[in-house]
Amino acid sequence: MQEISDKTSSAIREIFGTDKALIGMIHCPAFPGAPRYRGEEMNAIYDACMRDAEALIEGGMHGLIIENHGDIPFSKPEDIGPETAAFMSVITDRIARAVGVPLGINVLANAPIPSFAIAMAGGAKFIRVNQWANAYVANEGFMEGRAAEAMRYRSMLRAEHIRVFADSHVKHGAHAITADRTIQELTRDLAFFDADAVIATGQRTGSTASIEEIEEIGAATQLPLLVGSGVSKENIVEILKRTNGVIVASSLKHGGVWWSPVDIERVKAFVAAAAPALK
Repeated sequence: MQEISDKTSSAIREIFGTDKALIGMIHCPAFPGAPRYRGEEMNAIYDACMRDAEALIEGGMHGLIIENHGDIPFSKPEDIGPETAAFMSVITDRIARAVGVPLGINVLANAPIPSFAIAMAGGAKFIRVNQWANAYVANEGFMEGRAAEAMRYRSMLRAEHIRVFADSHVKHGAHAITADRTIQELTRDLAFFDADAVIATGQRTGSTASIEEIEEIGAATQLPLLVGSGVSKENIVEILKRTNGVIVASSLKHGGVWWSPVDIERVKAFVAAAAPALK
């Protein structure tokens, strides 16, 4: 495979101090300005996020991603108001001070510029971007890769230390626009546009990426590979055999649903199941 990226070190190793990272997801409740917000005090929202963060870290996760998942239906990047970055910056700072593990930021939908701003303000180490290169049709409509403007914004902030974890063949969308190109070609575009890690996903939140797709994406790049949906204690060992880490949300919640609080007993069981693959 011809190399198309000059990155020679692993972002996973540099950020987490390990070659295989377990990353928990903080699904923030709806913020003011979002349709599902019902007037809750901000401290109640911050406290809910903090409880999830503490449960995930006490249960043994290596790091966290903070995401505005309660802001359904998600806006396109150009329609996201400054209030979202403000609220998420406060949450990120509070969690960073409390738990002391590496944090990532994902602003939905596909908004790397506010993600970089939040990461810089709150001390996060990386951002997740669902469509870094190319384009597809998402729940929100036509969604373009935003690597060029995002990387210029990162340079303006002098935030080159904040890494980019980019999804390949991302969930919740149709890729007919790029159907004449293989998953491997789409994955290689992420490296070409300076992503630091690649994420494989299933078809939607909570659905599992197939082993075949994980292997196909992994064969296309030398960048670290993670799986970002559908990971559970039942499949974690097989996934970690093929990847450098996982991003986990639904299976660690009460009832296994994304809108519930984190269940620390589920977290402990998940980390215990993953242990053989982390040695």
